Amino acid sequence: MRKRLDPSVFDLPVQEFRRGYRSAIYFWRTKRILEQDNKHPIITHQIFQKKEKVIICGTDEAIAILKNATGYYSDYEKTYKLFDRYIELKHTIRKALYRHDYDTFLKLTAVKNDISYQLDELWVDKFNEIEVKSLYDGDELFAWETAMLIEGDYSLFAHLESLYLGVLARRTRIATNTHQVVKAAGGKQVLFFADRFDHFAVQGGDGYASHIGGARGVATDAMAAWFGERGIGTIPHALIASYGGDTPLATEKFHKYMPKVNAVGLVDFDNDCVNTSLETARRLKDKLWAVRLDNAETLIDKSLQNEKGLKDEDKYGVTPLLVEKVRKALDKEGFSHVKIIVSGGFNPDKIARFEKLGVPVDIYAVGSWILSGRYDFTADAVRLNGKNLAKVGREYRPNPRLERVDN
Repeated sequence: MRKRLDPSVFDLPVQEFRRGYRSAIYFWRTKRILEQDNKHPIITHQIFQKKEKVIICGTDEAIAILKNATGYYSDYEKTYKLFDRYIELKHTIRKALYRHDYDTFLKLTAVKNDISYQLDELWVDKFNEIEVKSLYDGDELFAWETAMLIEGDYSLFAHLESLYLGVLARRTRIATNTHQVVKAAGGKQVLFFADRFDHFAVQGGDGYASHIGGARGVATDAMAAWFGERGIGTIPHALIASYGGDTPLATEKFHKYMPKVNAVGLVDFDNDCVNTSLETARRLKDKLWAVRLDNAETLIDKSLQNEKGLKDEDKYGVTPLLVEKVRKALDKEGFSHVKIIVSGGFNPDKIARFEKLGVPVDIYAVGSWILSGRYDFTADAVRLNGKNLAKVGREYRPNPRLERVDN
C-alpha cells in the first residue's frame, strides 16, 4: 500500500486556515452563510487541471489541510475575539524578538499558545464526516482528469478551497517541470538550484516537489527536509573572490574545511574554463570530484574566442564545444575521474540538444526554468446530495484511479 506524508511534515498555520484568514474572503463568507442558514448541502467537489500531461504533487499537503481544518467553531463570537488577539500577538512577538526583548517574547509566546489552545477547544473537527479520494504525489495526471474528489457537508470545508488549490498548483508546477528536465537529461543527474529565484518560505515544498519530479539533489537543507536529506552544492563565485580570484586555492580551502563534501571547482571565474579546470585538477588531483561550468550567457569563453563559424548558441555561455574542450583537456592529463556539472540557463530544450550531440556532461543543475509556467487547478461543485448538478460546461467525472483517504 502506498504511503502519504504525515500531516506533521507540513508547517501549517492551522488556526489561520480554520478561521479563513488565508482564503479568499468569499469562501469564508459562504461557509458562514450556510452555517447561519442551517443549510448543509452534501456537495461533491471535483478538482482538476487542463494541461495534457503533468506530474501531480501537493496531494498529501492538500489532504493535511483538510484533515486539520475541516469543521466549524462552536462559538463564533468568542472565536473572532480570540483570533484577532492571536494575530495581534504574532506581530507583537515578532517585534519583541527583533528587539532582543526575550522576556516579552517568552511571556507573549505563552499567552499566544494559551489562545491557540482555547481556539482548539472551540473548534469542532469534522474531517471524519467528509470523504476524500485522491491520486498520489508523483502520479501522472491528464487534462480534465479528476485529481481529487471531496464529498460532504459543504459548510465544513468551503473555506479551504484557496488553500488546497494553491498547494496543488505550486507543487505540480515544480514536479512537472523537474520531470521534463530529468526526461531531457536521459538518466543523468539533475540538481534543483532555484533557491535564489523565489521566496525562502517556499523552499520546503518546492524541494519536495522537485524530488518527486526526479531531481537527485536540492540546494538547501530546507528544500530537502520533507524527504529527510540535506542540501548539496558547489562553491559560489564570492568564495573565489575572497581568495583573490584564485579558483584552485578556493577549491582547496573548500576541501580542507569541508572534507566530507565532494569538492567541486567552479571554473568560469576567469572566463577560461579549460585552463582553470586543469589548474584546479592539478592542485587537488584525486581530491577534486567535479568541475562546474557556469559561464554567463553574455560571454564567450576564452577557449572559444578564436573558433570560426560558430552560431551564437555555440559561442555564448556554456556550450557543447566548451564542455568537450574541458573534458578532453582533463582526460589528456589523467583527470578522467573529474565529473562535469553545467548550469546557467538550462531548460529541457537546451539539455535535449546537449544530449543529442553527445556532450560529455555528467550532471545538470537547473534553477529558474523549473519555476516557470502555470499549472492552475480548479474545484467545481458537480453533485448535490448525490445527484449530478454542475454549472454549464462542467460535469461529474469519476476517476477509478482515485484512492480513498483514511480518516
